[in-house]
Amino acid sequence: MQIMARVIGSLALALACTHAFAQNATLPIPPSGVIGVQEAMLSPDYWIAKLHAPDAVLMSRAQIDAQNQHMFATDPSMYDLQRIDPTLSRAQVESWIRKVSKMPDKTLLDEHDQPIPAATLKSIASNVAFDRIPAQVTARYGLTVHRVSLRNFPTNLRAFPGKGLQDFEAFQESALFPGDPVAIVHASLDGQWYFIVSPRYAAWVESSAIAIGKREDVLAYAATTPYRVVTGDKVRTVYTPEAPQVSELQLDMGTRIPLARLPPDQPVNGEGPYESWTLDLPVRSSDGSLRFQPALLQRKLDSNADYLPLTQANIVRQAFKFLGERYGWGHLYNGRDCIGFVSDVYRSMGVQIPRNTGDQSRSPALHFRAFTAKDDHAARMKAITEAQVGDLIYIPGHVMMCLGWNDGQPYVIHDVRGLVFRDASGKMRWTKTNEVSVTPLLPLLIGDKLSYVDAITSIVRMRP
Repeated sequence: MQIMARVIGSLALALACTHAFAQNATLPIPPSGVIGVQEAMLSPDYWIAKLHAPDAVLMSRAQIDAQNQHMFATDPSMYDLQRIDPTLSRAQVESWIRKVSKMPDKTLLDEHDQPIPAATLKSIASNVAFDRIPAQVTARYGLTVHRVSLRNFPTNLRAFPGKGLQDFEAFQESALFPGDPVAIVHASLDGQWYFIVSPRYAAWVESSAIAIGKREDVLAYAATTPYRVVTGDKVRTVYTPEAPQVSELQLDMGTRIPLARLPPDQPVNGEGPYESWTLDLPVRSSDGSLRFQPALLQRKLDSNADYLPLTQANIVRQAFKFLGERYGWGHLYNGRDCIGFVSDVYRSMGVQIPRNTGDQSRSPALHFRAFTAKDDHAARMKAITEAQVGDLIYIPGHVMMCLGWNDGQPYVIHDVRGLVFRDASGKMRWTKTNEVSVTPLLPLLIGDKLSYVDAITSIVRMRP
């Protein structure tokens, strides 16, 4: 009976999928090759106009703060630097490093699709220097002075998992941004890299990007008031030859920087500050120590005195600021990937979420609906019809943000490399996007058989 039930269920699923694809095939395919997307849909106002209560606050600042605190207390992928003991055992530090520093079993290729010599990889692995971790580690603390990559090995060598996969860097994990606090728990053999623990990730970072200071100063920086929150996709400080370290420094969406307490009528780096905000930025002295340097951020640029209210209208507006940005695995290419995209959007509203899709989709601090093989197509479609703008939809290795409905079709915005779907004749189509894109959800396929809908593993909603 169970076998027969599974057979019947499989047939029903196949029929449901076929019916859904038949419906989706009616969507037009414009010259862009992105099915179902017209010019008007590339404006946030198009989607905001469809909302019933676009400016209704979904979570108050107090509720967001409580959720963030709960996340750092319960989610093992997040790190509360205040609670981490500055004195650590060798076993703890080694476990953090081994979690990310795993050399792939498959052959890695260079930028020219040539195999990277085994001796090169062995040298990279040796640079980890496990044997130099003492029995007891005293953590040092620092602030990040510019946007910098987080790597799973202490190397800048670009390595790729296969031919033509230059958008998937094997040693790239994530990124840190100016002002991010870190605990330094180990150094590479060559001394050029630190293994750090940051609030959202633990990995290797170039030592030149970290200014080392007193623990209390580093941890207090993030709570300093007043401050500005970057609400644009990227902004840059004013050019200044007097202070090169903070000249045209890039600040990404969600970055929070305290304001410097300086007289408003006195020049900052050779320029009057009255048309700018004077930021207090961390910089690295020649000996690697932390100091602070004022820098100007023009008032006309996209920043705010606090995190934006968490509303559906703000979610849409913030997401569209990245529209067309190139896909960047682990924040490479001065961009971000699907995870970084949704994280930075929510970060601009003060919401912290884990770095990886698996952790995001089932964090104990977030409200999620998980799906397993027991959930059929009908159950998944029901969940899609109930999804709200801003909900995060997960399939293996990818996350999308619910954007709304148009002519009976659910649409998403996501940082996606390409789209697989069928045209009106049933022929398979593939359109390379490699950017933050607006797309319908139902037509999208993984390969030639499995739909995105039937691959959904979780839907997360930001709510109290």
